[in-house]
Amino acid sequence: MPIGLERRQSTGQLHFVTFSCYHRLPFLDSSEPKNVLERAVERARQSHSLDIYAYVLMPEHVHLLTGEPDVRTLASFLRVVKGESSKLLRGERERFWQSRYYDFNTFTTGKFVEKVQYIHRNPVTRGLVARSEDSRWSSFRHYAMGEEGVIRIASHWVDRERFALRANAHSCDETA
Repeated sequence: MPIGLERRQSTGQLHFVTFSCYHRLPFLDSSEPKNVLERAVERARQSHSLDIYAYVLMPEHVHLLTGEPDVRTLASFLRVVKGESSKLLRGERERFWQSRYYDFNTFTTGKFVEKVQYIHRNPVTRGLVARSEDSRWSSFRHYAMGEEGVIRIASHWVDRERFALRANAHSCDETA
């Protein structure tokens, strides 16, 4: 780890994470690499028992807002995502990802909202889409419309689904 870099993990806080393609080149500028990366993120999310609250895939970098994994560490989660996707996407390239990542602990509701908005506005700010809802590789449509994507998002939509399943199970218990 570079001198002066301090990671605060195993704190129970959320993490705003950014990781970039090698030399910030736009290796994610088409649909196929983004589709591969989404599947890799979801597999790693499941294997690490990690909640993802928001994400966006940009042409040369990725933003995630995550909880901490129940299994292993956040660094392990990112190593798996980058390793698996790199094997599938590297092709003739020497490297696909930069080795490091940026991690900002998000510990207040205000920071949570700020980071979700930043993530969802990023494609608009960069001029990639006219509106956030036009971005195919982001969690915005999940938040706005409850759309399910490849990556399972921990949100009020999912909480409603969990609550409905628990309520239904409870009502079945009462009638038995």
